[in-house]
Amino acid sequence: MVMRSVPWWGVASSAAAPVLLAGGWAVAAALQPRPVNAVADTISSLAAVGAADRWVMTLVLLAVGACDVLTGLALRPAAAAGRLILISGGVAGLLVAANPEPARGGSLPHGLWATYGFLALAVWPVGSRRRGPWVPYGLRAAVTAVASGVLLGLLLWFGAELITRGGQIGLAERVLTEAQAAWPLAVVLTCRPSPTRAQPPPAATSAS
Repeated sequence: MVMRSVPWWGVASSAAAPVLLAGGWAVAAALQPRPVNAVADTISSLAAVGAADRWVMTLVLLAVGACDVLTGLALRPAAAAGRLILISGGVAGLLVAANPEPARGGSLPHGLWATYGFLALAVWPVGSRRRGPWVPYGLRAAVTAVASGVLLGLLLWFGAELITRGGQIGLAERVLTEAQAAWPLAVVLTCRPSPTRAQPPPAATSAS
């Protein structure tokens, strides 16, 4: 059985996404003239029209979306469905950055692409699952089910904060996005190179 590994550029993109995201919102927040409440203020507000140095968070969102696309292309051991969903989630991230929130009110394109992106990045683990003795740990059915369950739970928390206008919208969004950015890296790290074919049993080796 052949199990392809993840190329180096896929490892790099998966590692860069969570670092860029957390570092990006920290830098963008520090550039604002008023203190940013990471618990109550959303990430999108740092890239909204009228925000100080909004290009920083916009560039970060573009970079993270591109990282998700590259990781989806590189994650060869995963099932095609999961890879396509991950790639589409990355494209949605690019479109979120391209459709910032206005200074006042909301943006329908921003909201739609953000919703799709959050959903795609929450369910792609289930779509990536494979079966068999050679399957990497991060792509096994039980692991992918738990991962998607946790990510969907975080998404529900964020959605509830949005609907109820709770005081933890920013915290919920940051935990959700960082978890979604980190899971592809966790999967990639479990995809170790494997032998190109199974070794023959000892009896067959001695008989030959």
